[in-house]
Amino acid sequence: MKLNSFLKVAVVALPLVFTACGSRKKVVKEEAPITPEMQSKIDFIARVNDRAQTTKFLTSKVKFSVEVGQQKLTLTGNLKMKRDDVIRLQLMAFGFVEAGRIELTKDYVLIMDRINKQYLKAPWMSVDFLRNSGITFSTLQSLFWNELFRPSVVTVEKHATDSIADYNLLDSGDDMIISLEQGKMDYSWLASRNDAIIKMANILYKDRFNGNSQLNWDYDQFEKLNKSLFPRKSAITLTTKEKEVKLGMTLSYIGAETEWETRTEISNKYREVSVDEILRRFMSL
Repeated sequence: MKLNSFLKVAVVALPLVFTACGSRKKVVKEEAPITPEMQSKIDFIARVNDRAQTTKFLTSKVKFSVEVGQQKLTLTGNLKMKRDDVIRLQLMAFGFVEAGRIELTKDYVLIMDRINKQYLKAPWMSVDFLRNSGITFSTLQSLFWNELFRPSVVTVEKHATDSIADYNLLDSGDDMIISLEQGKMDYSWLASRNDAIIKMANILYKDRFNGNSQLNWDYDQFEKLNKSLFPRKSAITLTTKEKEVKLGMTLSYIGAETEWETRTEISNKYREVSVDEILRRFMSL
C-alpha cells in the first residue's frame, strides 16, 4: 500500500467512525426509585467512571498500522490530545517528514495531505454524515480517551439514575458487559469486573436496507498514568457492507506535553478541497 493510499484510508475511516456513533444532548429527568438492580448499575458505572483520566494533556509517539484486504502499511507518527479541545494525529514518512494530519476540534474537522498540498477544513455540522447523525467531538474523544459515554447526555453521571436507567449490565465471567440500545444504534462496552477498566467498545448501526456498519475498538497494554491506567495499544476495526478497515495504534510512551500549538495554521500554498470532492474521491477506493 502506498503512502497516498494510507492517507485515503485514514479519511475513509473517519466517516465510518462518525456514522457509527450517536449524538449527545442534555437530558434532565426526575430520578426513579432505586432498585437493587439499579444500585448495582450505579455502583459499577461509578467504578468505571472513576477510572477516567484527570490529566488535561496526553501525547505520544505512535506506530500506526492499516490493513484493507491484502493491503497493509505501517507508519510512525504522533498523537496529541488536549481534553475538551483537540485530537491530533500526525502521520510521518521516513520517520521524520509529516505526510498527513487529522485534527479534530469542537468546531471543525481538518484533514491535511502535506504531500499533495491539499486540505479539507469544515465545521462538523457542514458535513452531511455528521449533521445527519448528530455527531459531536465529545463522542470521539471518549473513544480515544478510553471512557464510557452516553449518546443522549453530555456526561455519564456517576450516581445519577437518569443517566444510566436504560443501560443493561450483564455478567460475563471475569468481565461485565455494559450495553445500551437507542433506535438503530447498539452500544456496548466490556469492562473488567475487578478493576472496572474498559477493555472494548463496540458501536453498531443497524440498517436493513443498506447493511449494518460496526466500529469495534479494543484496548490493551494498560500503563499507569496519574492515579489510573491508560491503554498503550488500540485495535480498531471498521466494518461496512462493502469493506473492512483495520487500524492499529501503539503508543511508544504516555506523556503529557503541554508546549505545543493546539491549532494548525494552513499555508496559502495549500489547495482547499471541497467536502463533496474529497469524500467522493476517498470513498471510491
